[in-house]
Amino acid sequence: MKTIKGLLGLALVVCMISFCGGCAKRIKTEPLVTPEVKEEAVTPTETKVEEPVTPPAETEESELDKSLTKAETPGIEGEVSESSKLKDVYFAFDRSDLSAEARNILKESADLLKQSPDAKIQIEGHCDERGSTSYNLALGEKRAAGVRDYLVSLGVPAEMLSTISYGEEKPADPGNNEEAWAKNRRAHMIIFGK
Repeated sequence: MKTIKGLLGLALVVCMISFCGGCAKRIKTEPLVTPEVKEEAVTPTETKVEEPVTPPAETEESELDKSLTKAETPGIEGEVSESSKLKDVYFAFDRSDLSAEARNILKESADLLKQSPDAKIQIEGHCDERGSTSYNLALGEKRAAGVRDYLVSLGVPAEMLSTISYGEEKPADPGNNEEAWAKNRRAHMIIFGK
């Protein structure tokens, strides 16, 4: 029995050695072979002539830009310009709604402003001298806001437009009668940075 146990033990050892020897794998490292690239003869089928590069044309000056003049008095942010093409709109006494005539004027202004999207416009609201200072400032703001809102409804970008009220502080006509007061109840547009 001892011999059988010894033989079995020996057989077991031999099997284990052969099994472990079979598990160990040797990794072959072969040099990396890059495929050969055959150069084919290229026959030109068409010669491409490069067009000379021309610089972009200068942008044509807009109608608004052509009509600008330096304003006599500076705005709150320094020098400003005015345009004869941006006409003032006038209001009835103690009113901020736009008349049919004012709407027609603003339609023309909107067409002009849409051609100059880089322009920055400030709409000034003005009043005549009647009424308290605080009342006239509030009324002037309503007038300027009404003009701004109407221009936006016509397609002028809102970011182009800002408003300010001067109330009775900057009269167009210093007179003290109905004719002068009618000229002072207005919205006026100025242009920044042009």
